[in-house]
Amino acid sequence: MENPLLSTQNLSLRFGGVLAVNQVTFDVRQGEIFTLIGPNGAGKTTVFNLISRIYRPTAGEIHYLGRTLTDQPPHNIAALGIARTFQNIELFEHASVLHNLLIGGHTHRKSGFWGEVFFTRKTMAAEVEAREKAEKVIDFLQLQHHRDSMVAGLPYGVRKVVELGRALCTEPKLLLLDEPSSGLNVEETDDMAFWIADIKNELGITVLMVEHDMSLVSKVSDRVVAMAQGAVLAMGTPREVQNDPGVIEAYLGSVDDVSSLRRAVS
Repeated sequence: MENPLLSTQNLSLRFGGVLAVNQVTFDVRQGEIFTLIGPNGAGKTTVFNLISRIYRPTAGEIHYLGRTLTDQPPHNIAALGIARTFQNIELFEHASVLHNLLIGGHTHRKSGFWGEVFFTRKTMAAEVEAREKAEKVIDFLQLQHHRDSMVAGLPYGVRKVVELGRALCTEPKLLLLDEPSSGLNVEETDDMAFWIADIKNELGITVLMVEHDMSLVSKVSDRVVAMAQGAVLAMGTPREVQNDPGVIEAYLGSVDDVSSLRRAVS
């Protein structure tokens, strides 16, 4: 069997007396959409923060492309091919969409300090290459109409797509999406599902996602892990996980919720 792109092994994090993540183990395979679900406080975003190296685990390991990720400083993560979006949008509001995307491409710039100061031929070529890549992402996400618009003046749903675009400009092998449908209406959520599926199918990027919208989860996910109180409850396809008794009790809660979820995945 092919080695996983990302692997967590007995991953744990303690904040004082609170065990926020409790021996979480899973593998993310190359070319899949893998989703973490669970109620608020389940530890999903904390797992993301551990992978992003915002937090250092109390115990356990994270492996990515055969290397131990927990040994890496946070500023190396993007260069290793891991990009991330946030539940609360983190963009430069007083810059244009294009300039926000160009910032994403800065990860792979090779020109040095003096090259930037004197704008050498090498620096000029790198600038042209970065702009070409940003324009491709703009075309891919159909952001042409907003290309030169200031982010501050854009609707919330468009900002979510811009943040997704900036992450794509880092040319990731693994894309971490933290609640990509948060704050979106039904139509915008459907559009987001379309983009996520295309990121996997057309760009070949592996996606690790945290999401509450079970309709979106069921539409795009290959496999799902359900978490509660920092621990893994169940793992499998969306249908397998939604039928797990522990998940029904901890996450879905009521018969009405179960019925609505089953209709969503039918």
